Amino acid sequence: MSYLLVLYYSRHGSVKQMAQYIARGIESRPGLEARIRTVPPVSPTTEATDPYIPDSGAPYATLDDLKHCAGLALGSPTRFGNMAAPVKYFLDQASGLWLSGSLVNKPAVVFSSTSTMHGGQETTLLSMMLPLFHLGFIVLGIPYTEPDLNTTQSGGTPYGASHVAGVSGKNPVTEEEQRLCFALGKRLADITLKLNG
Repeated sequence: MSYLLVLYYSRHGSVKQMAQYIARGIESRPGLEARIRTVPPVSPTTEATDPYIPDSGAPYATLDDLKHCAGLALGSPTRFGNMAAPVKYFLDQASGLWLSGSLVNKPAVVFSSTSTMHGGQETTLLSMMLPLFHLGFIVLGIPYTEPDLNTTQSGGTPYGASHVAGVSGKNPVTEEEQRLCFALGKRLADITLKLNG
């Protein structure tokens, strides 16, 4: 069975929750599996201090997970209007996949969470798209035919799914945000199936 890689970094759990809703959208389409993976935090020291396998949650992603996926959903919290360093660090290791063209013409989507409504959701999503374009992915967004995109008072953009976690990081993912995550996963699955016949 082909799989779509749902790859994320989450410090307080919001992006992790979004990844699960996106995975449900993917798996609503027969014949596709959502493979959920995370990336380790970046250490300020030069020595690796985290275990190779996390104590709980999704396993850490490998470049093979990325190479062999049929499509990608990439998620990150916002860091000053940009993707978090652990996500960028993982992508920075993909130069071999870039050179070989292994990721060309695979569909991809992005998703993010911010503390505040104007905390950089859209710039973060756009920053995540840039390396995906270089790697050859076909980047997708959320069309305005999704009704929640027109009415949301929380997260949600045409560039990808988003969530407003609140300054304390404890706001639950709203029902509208959940539906937009699901719709994004479903769209990724539908386009993957169309591209692969």
